[in-house]
Amino acid sequence: MKKSILYILATAALTLTGCNDLLDKNPRDTFVNAPAFWSNVNEVESYSNGFYSFYGSASSFYFNTLNDDQANPSFANWTYRTIPNKAAAWSGRFTKIRRVNYMLDGIKTSSLSDAQKARYEAIGRLNRAWVYYELVQMYGDVQWEDKVIGDPNEEAVYGPRDDRDQVMDKVLADLDFAIANLPSNTSDKTTWGKEMALAAKSDICLYEGTFCKYRTLADNGKAPDGARAKKYLEECVKASEALMDGKFVLNEWTPGAGGKIYTVYNSLNLSNNKEVIFYDNYEKDVKAHGLCDYTSGSTTQSGLTKDAIDAFLFKDGKPLATTTLDKNDAAAANAKGNYSISHLLAVKDKRLSLLVDSIICFKSHGWIRNEPSPDGPLPAEMTAATGYTIYKYDNPQLALHYRTNTNTNYTDIPLFWYSVILLNEAEAKAELGTLTQADLNKTINLLQKRAELPDMTLEPAADPANNMGVSNLLWEIRRVRRCELMCDMDYRYWDLVRWHQLDKLDSNKYTAINRGANIANLPDKKGQNVDGNYLVGTTATRKYEAKYYLYPVPSNEIDLNAEKVKQNPGW
Repeated sequence: MKKSILYILATAALTLTGCNDLLDKNPRDTFVNAPAFWSNVNEVESYSNGFYSFYGSASSFYFNTLNDDQANPSFANWTYRTIPNKAAAWSGRFTKIRRVNYMLDGIKTSSLSDAQKARYEAIGRLNRAWVYYELVQMYGDVQWEDKVIGDPNEEAVYGPRDDRDQVMDKVLADLDFAIANLPSNTSDKTTWGKEMALAAKSDICLYEGTFCKYRTLADNGKAPDGARAKKYLEECVKASEALMDGKFVLNEWTPGAGGKIYTVYNSLNLSNNKEVIFYDNYEKDVKAHGLCDYTSGSTTQSGLTKDAIDAFLFKDGKPLATTTLDKNDAAAANAKGNYSISHLLAVKDKRLSLLVDSIICFKSHGWIRNEPSPDGPLPAEMTAATGYTIYKYDNPQLALHYRTNTNTNYTDIPLFWYSVILLNEAEAKAELGTLTQADLNKTINLLQKRAELPDMTLEPAADPANNMGVSNLLWEIRRVRRCELMCDMDYRYWDLVRWHQLDKLDSNKYTAINRGANIANLPDKKGQNVDGNYLVGTTATRKYEAKYYLYPVPSNEIDLNAEKVKQNPGW
């Protein structure tokens, strides 16, 4: 009889990779699975450090372009368009679950104190919850494993995929255990603590609550479940409000060194940042990334789309269709021969001016970001597929070598931060129908004030662009989320999934997600890909099909157990 991936993973020798692990906490490469190992607190601590790699990193920002915010010059199509034989998205996460379960099983046999066991169990269950959350997002039903499988004849080896709702209920149980048993930790925001677990729960429960509210039997294989949605949205509120006790506050956006505004995205040190809950620490010449390089160098950028630019409100608090301010988005030639959108940025949400450059640059019209590093030289000439280059991650405090090489950047990277918690709280309460003006004032309107926009009310004016079939209030809360988190952590893609709006990524129907800057004032558009006066980020197109709500199960998994493991709908 063939063995499933669960048994193969469980019985294989466990090897952990420690190179460039998240937060620079080094896990052991190998271990001896025996009570003596699990009774040594230093060994267990080192082992658990391997779980830091389960979360995002610098590559989680800017590079995820399967959305309507960015246009990749090489085009970002659906993650899978055919059924793969094997997939790291599937097997790699089951490997992580196996790592966690080894520790959870091992500490039961150890001589650690009850308090130490509870802490390590909390760390293990927190990380198992996160990995299962990702698996359910991608695949829906998955096999739930809460122990190491040592017997090839165990039922779990050949069992069917477990119902995704049941798996998520176990995810919630794991999260609650972690929150109850991890100590509060705001002194070292690179290590496990109750606050990080609460932030993870806030994200996960918002996803689950809205997904269960908006899913359909035809597209997702399960009908909407109002009671389940309510339960998870209420859990999101509980977790969010537990973090809204004064420990964290929004940073003010004021000019720093050289007049530049430094945010959670381009800081050299997030350790004392009041907005950050949990972050990835990078160190000069020790641990580095390439995020600054790819957004300030000569590689053609995945630029912002017209659809994204149009999402930002004007300073009168009104959208493109109803503003009385100047809505001209045509780039204007300046004295240096560059094409500027400064006039547009001046009347828009401040977040936009922190996100993109004031000069558009594209094929045959490159531009050098005029912010020299401390050692003098300017970075390379830039271009973007859409003309709109990404500014928010760059830090000219870095010497040019450390700023413009792929594996030399050392700005810290936020993984959980307070603005997301405020967004989660407001959206969850709006979905529950319990949102008050006081709630808006302590969540969304704090973000609006920072963005130099008027306060939102419970009854915002209608926006003709609302194409999601939701209330004006939810539309505007979703807009704030989109603008606040643009290019961050793949939030936009999974937001569209949980809102049941994945069709918005069909570029044949929604053409503005492939368009870029308005170059009407360019005297010669020859050689440019244009749609009317707008640059076209890519000529490729992306067609929506309902099957894309779930990834296809790798064919090898079905071949191993075709009787019980079935393919996802539409594949």
